[in-house]
Amino acid sequence: MFFLASMNAQIDSRNKSISIPAIESPKDSLDSKSILPSKPIESNNTFKGFSTPKTSPQFNFPKKEFSMTGGEVFGNPGELYQKRFDKIEEDLKPEENGENSGLKENAFWGDYRTKSDYIDISYRDFGLVDGDYLRVLVDDDIIRSNELLIANFTGFRLKLKEGINKIEFYAINEGSVLPNTAEYRIIDQWSYLITGKIWALAAKVKVTIIIVKE
Repeated sequence: MFFLASMNAQIDSRNKSISIPAIESPKDSLDSKSILPSKPIESNNTFKGFSTPKTSPQFNFPKKEFSMTGGEVFGNPGELYQKRFDKIEEDLKPEENGENSGLKENAFWGDYRTKSDYIDISYRDFGLVDGDYLRVLVDDDIIRSNELLIANFTGFRLKLKEGINKIEFYAINEGSVLPNTAEYRIIDQWSYLITGKIWALAAKVKVTIIIVKE
C-alpha cells in the first residue's frame, strides 16, 4: 500500500502544473518616443586653440570641353594663305601708293642679274580696269607702243643680249580712275621670278629696270 501511494503521488505531481504569478516588470528606462537620426557635430574649426581649415565635400575642377583633336588648335588654312598674300602685296606696294596717288617723277627700280637666255615680261591692270595704257621700251627702242592693261597678264618674250638690258615702262595715261595702276612681272627661262612690282604712276612717268645677262 505504501508503494502504491507513492506511485500515485508521483503521477499526480506530473499532471499538476505549477502556476507562476506574473510579475510586472519595471517601467522601461528608454524613452518611448521615436528615435530621430543623429545630427553631425558642428565643428567650431578649432583644435587645441589652433584654427583648422574648412573642408568641402565638393571639388570644383575646371570643365574641359570634349574635343576630337585632343585640345590641339589648328590654324585656319584660309587665314594662313591670306596672311601670306597680304605680306606679298605689302612688299610689292608702289611708291606713293594710295587713293588718287601716283609716282610723278621717273624712277629707277633696280638692276638684276641672270644666266637666263631670255625673259618673259608681263603686265596687267592691278586696280579697276579703267582704260590704262602702257608703253614698253627695251634699250630705248619701243617694243610695245600702246598696250591696254586688262585684268589678266599679257606681255611678250625678250631674248637677252650679253651685259645690260634696259627695260622701261611708260604710263601713257591714267584711265578713268586715277592714277595708272599696273603690276609687272619679269620671269626667267626656268619660270623663276626675277622681279615684280605694283605701281601707281601719273601720266607720262616711266620706271626703269636693268637686267644684266651674265
